[in-house]
Amino acid sequence: MAKNQKSYTPEFKQQIVDLHFKAGKGITELSNEYGVPKGTISAWIKNLSPVQISETETISLKEYKQLQKKMKELEIENEILKKATAIFARNQ
Repeated sequence: MAKNQKSYTPEFKQQIVDLHFKAGKGITELSNEYGVPKGTISAWIKNLSPVQISETETISLKEYKQLQKKMKELEIENEILKKATAIFARNQ
């Protein structure tokens, strides 16, 4: 991270995204009002905007990507366990 780069809390980021979607504020308006670069706000909107996964449940793109990563890790672990089981079964 650069020395003069600002750090924002997750709550602040979500508040900006909520203002964009719920209050209908534009990216330029939010940038001018809060002093956050437009590109940064755009990235927050992309990563934190809600994605409808069922009638009652929504998640953000960031959460979706985390779930995909975790699923891939579990699939790899599962393959390792299958191979280990096969090896132990042969040795018995």
